[in-house]
Amino acid sequence: MWIQPEEVLLAGALWVSERANPFFILQRRRGHGRGGGLSGLLVGTLDVVLDSSARVAPYRILLQTADSQIYWNIASGSSRKEITEHWDWLESNLLQTISIFDNDEDVTTFVKGKISGIIAEENRLKQGEEQEEDCGKFREAELKMRRLFGMPDEEKLVNYYSCSFWKGRVPRQGWLYLSVNHLCFYSFLLGKEVTLVVQWSEVTQLEKNATLVFPESVRVSTRHTEHFFSMFLNINDTFKLMEQLANIAMRQLLDNEAFAADRSLPKPCKTLKNVSALKRDLDARAKNERYRTMFRLTQDERLDGHTDCTLWTPFAKMHVVGQLFISNNYICFNSREEDLCQLIIPLREVSIVEKADSSSVLPCPVSISTKNKMNFLFANLKDRDFLVQRISDFLQRTPDSSWGDTSPLSLIGHSGSSSAPSCPAAGSDSVHRGRHYHAALPTASQGLLQLYHRDAPEDLGPKAMKEKMKEEAWNIHFSEFGRGVCMYRTSRTRELVLNGIPERLRGELWLLFSGAQNEMATHPGYYGDLVEQAMGLCSLATEEIERDLHRSMPEHRAFQNDTGIAALRRVLTAYAHRNPGIGYCQAMNIVTSVLLLYCPEEDAFWLLVALCERMLPDYYNTRVVGALVDQGVFEELTRAFLPLLHEHMQALGVISTISLSWFLTLFLSVMPFDSAVLLVDCFFYEGIKVIFQVALAVLHDNMDALLSCNDEGEAMTILGRYLDNVVNKQTVAPPIPHLHALLTSGDDPPPEIDIFDLIKSSYEKFGSLRSDVIEQMRFKQRLKVIQSLEDTAKRSVVRAMMTESAFSIEELEELYCLFKSKHMTSCYWGSSSSAAERHDPSLPYLEQYRIDPAQFTQLFAALAPWTCGGHTSALSARLFRLLDQNQDGLVNFKEFITGLSGMYHGDMTEKLKLFYKLHLPPALCPEEAESALEATHFFTEDEPRGEEGMDEEDEEKKVSEEKLKDYRYYLRMWAKEKEPKTETIKDLPRMNQEQFIDVCKTLYNMFSEEPQEQQLYHAIATVASLLLRIGEVGKKFNNGSKKSDPATAQAPPPDPQRQGGAGEAQVCRALADAQLEPAAAQTSDEEARDDTSVSSYSVVSTGSLQCEDIGDDTVLIGGGESRRRGSVLDVDWSITFEQVLASLLTEPALVDYFERKRDIQNKMVACKAQRAVERKTSSASDHELTHLST
Repeated sequence: MWIQPEEVLLAGALWVSERANPFFILQRRRGHGRGGGLSGLLVGTLDVVLDSSARVAPYRILLQTADSQIYWNIASGSSRKEITEHWDWLESNLLQTISIFDNDEDVTTFVKGKISGIIAEENRLKQGEEQEEDCGKFREAELKMRRLFGMPDEEKLVNYYSCSFWKGRVPRQGWLYLSVNHLCFYSFLLGKEVTLVVQWSEVTQLEKNATLVFPESVRVSTRHTEHFFSMFLNINDTFKLMEQLANIAMRQLLDNEAFAADRSLPKPCKTLKNVSALKRDLDARAKNERYRTMFRLTQDERLDGHTDCTLWTPFAKMHVVGQLFISNNYICFNSREEDLCQLIIPLREVSIVEKADSSSVLPCPVSISTKNKMNFLFANLKDRDFLVQRISDFLQRTPDSSWGDTSPLSLIGHSGSSSAPSCPAAGSDSVHRGRHYHAALPTASQGLLQLYHRDAPEDLGPKAMKEKMKEEAWNIHFSEFGRGVCMYRTSRTRELVLNGIPERLRGELWLLFSGAQNEMATHPGYYGDLVEQAMGLCSLATEEIERDLHRSMPEHRAFQNDTGIAALRRVLTAYAHRNPGIGYCQAMNIVTSVLLLYCPEEDAFWLLVALCERMLPDYYNTRVVGALVDQGVFEELTRAFLPLLHEHMQALGVISTISLSWFLTLFLSVMPFDSAVLLVDCFFYEGIKVIFQVALAVLHDNMDALLSCNDEGEAMTILGRYLDNVVNKQTVAPPIPHLHALLTSGDDPPPEIDIFDLIKSSYEKFGSLRSDVIEQMRFKQRLKVIQSLEDTAKRSVVRAMMTESAFSIEELEELYCLFKSKHMTSCYWGSSSSAAERHDPSLPYLEQYRIDPAQFTQLFAALAPWTCGGHTSALSARLFRLLDQNQDGLVNFKEFITGLSGMYHGDMTEKLKLFYKLHLPPALCPEEAESALEATHFFTEDEPRGEEGMDEEDEEKKVSEEKLKDYRYYLRMWAKEKEPKTETIKDLPRMNQEQFIDVCKTLYNMFSEEPQEQQLYHAIATVASLLLRIGEVGKKFNNGSKKSDPATAQAPPPDPQRQGGAGEAQVCRALADAQLEPAAAQTSDEEARDDTSVSSYSVVSTGSLQCEDIGDDTVLIGGGESRRRGSVLDVDWSITFEQVLASLLTEPALVDYFERKRDIQNKMVACKAQRAVERKTSSASDHELTHLST
């Protein structure tokens, strides 16, 4: 590329001149290309270690003048081709012009001006395109990565680091390149080159550890090997980025969604050195994720910035030190000391933001007032003016809310509240009558428990009084700390939650602590519209929902009638419609049932959204990945906190059995309802760490009994009896019978365990668990779980295909990996939407991954045994259409293997059947067969229909019309379709002349690289001529059997010699198109060896056709009439598959070719190494050019 002219004082240092003229010098960097000796090795090593730009641009062009010692660098190039183009341009456009200049300074000025003009023009043309944010140094590194590892332009570099890669016991210093989809390493030390490429989707483990052998290193594990990297300048930063990229790859495997860069990322105030836009994007994503997790915000919330400050807390009469966070919809505060104070202020609730008066006690304060008359005072802000301006900007974009903060909260769980929605007017009954969900429904304004306790007499017992005391404690808390979203959340809030939330406030506080209230407030009417769209639709999810409705807490009377069941159906169906990726999963019904007991329907829906999409990520998808991940985390925590028990439980295999049901239903299915609901209280406030704590406490309490167990069943019984007897002695509700109570049968009933004591002991023993540590452990387990699921899928596919193909297990596994990698490549290097559409996790494993025609062509060219040179792409396109039975433009793995297995392992007849089909519709598309219409006429209008034929057809139509009225006809047809059809060679349609010519062309292309090439050409020429004769005979037979027509009776009889010549002329023309050397030009030795053989293009018996010079044109020897007929296809000519098979069997060379056993192993190895081969080829050609020029 052209560069702004730079001064170069020492032109010869570390560079070799390759071309020169009086004004310009083309130079190559030492150490690049062949030769160079010791100095070249040293220079190459220095360039790699010091990250010299010469590794990116090993060629350059210098401007020189005779009288000056200063050179000017005006162009650089990464390849010889690129720099040669610039050199040729200079010689043809500038050299003659500047040779007439008298003054050397004028030459320098003119050339510098010209180059600057070219650069300015290039920049002007780029202005309309997207401007690159990355700095020049980083763009150089990205170019280097693509050149070294053969990556396409779609592969984006995120960052690169200097480090050591341990190859055996020897560290190799070099550069680690982290791109979106690959981890790459390159080292060049004293002539020893090390190149490593690892796909992130292949990584099974990523660990940062420090040992004596590898000091502070990163270990990257795949299924087959481990790689160690050390000597990082900042290992923590590097490891975090590696984790992010591996996580993106796992998400890709799980959801099949490609990585999409954030185009709306704000531009940096100044150019960041060596930091790419993608790195900034990923850093921003990590910060956004932490911010959303900390404050339970929605997935679309993006952090704008944060700053240190203090918050005045009126309840404690003190300033609390912490951080203020600003995003597009919220202002949040978190204290530096954990659990001291947390605050969330939605911008929709803000009424006034103003700068208060500064003082020595209260420097730079900002006051924020909300619509429900709460006031928050922040101080010690570094850039107060900028902060206020940003908040004002966001406020202007925030739509005005029609309700304040207190209004929606007062509607939750308070049926007698004055602010509750009034009953709909009589006039609106007609509006509601046709809707599935409306405000008049009982569950639209109240939870199911309130509906059933509404008419119950007031309980004045001690438990009821304790419940009222809890309510009063919360009311005091509300008056002191605020109520609603803007409430101060402190350690006092946590104490009240751990003591149990009162039933009347449970729905309100669940909605608040989970963050669901924010989502509900910003989507008014969403749930009602979703229900209307979803109800009545039939899908796999709705069928599963209907099946599980009556299994959802059947012991509770709220779900023993239509009101509760209908509400549960609406919520689950609406969510399945909202998120078809999850749809419905077992255990969702149990959790949703509990939510409906305490919340109105819409609130329960938004709580379910918060659970499935934020608080329990990936728990309820088709493969329950999230629950399996947390099961792995739980095993790791058990190993850390209860090592002895972990060893014993692993031997019994209990942990994996118990933990899945505990986590999926939040203990609701294994513990009495009144006790488990208290864990749900804690879960909505604290998150998943509470579930881990309680699970560990359960194992700890039963440690002695579990250690004495001898089998899994005994351990399950012990844990089941323990959990069945966890009771809530403070509940005011009547006891609900527990389904697992059967386990408690025995001589000595186990003692009761108070749920409050269990929660308290879990905090005392395992309260040191931190949410960020759990997230780190989740990442580690996610790699293992998703990769093990992928391995399971592969094994299932291989097992299923073993009976349907003759490939071995190892070959099928390799083919599956190649097929899947093609699909994955389209995800990150192709269009992400089309790739995502190709992957449907609900399908069987055999049909989940699908590829399009372009990817199929690549695999066909690499793996198929029938290579046809330039005809390969056409043949693969035909095979694709043949295999694509549902005509959706995609082929799954089963279809792919079916086609490949036919080519490799079928007998001769099977192979020829497949080959024959590839030249008939539907494999032959209309564009390829110009005479498809004529062929159709041949098959449909071949026989003239007389009166008898017309009468028979009319009778058939009448019969079919009668059958259409009979439903039994449909049943018979359906049963016939379901019967497996075995295709015989007689079922194959006849082939017309143009299709036959295409067969000949394909065969000649297939034989071009065979050892017995001439014999095969010989054989196919013989067979082609024979089949042409057979077709002619068949045509005469068919014509003779037809009834005479007045028009045909007057016509002269056809000349078989001429028509035969016409068909053979078409064959010759096709062979000429194939551009093959005629076998007629055999050597005298070959003629002596096989003097009885016919010429490749001769006719078997009459010698009526000769081909003179196949390379120029096809000449038909004979009269002008025959020559004219040579270009016209005979539409009456046809042959059958049996005739083709019988003709081919007469030639041993063709029989040997199609019966030969072929090995796919070498093809698969070559396919896997294709990218490495391309890299070596490109660099070798570069070296070769260098050698030739020197």
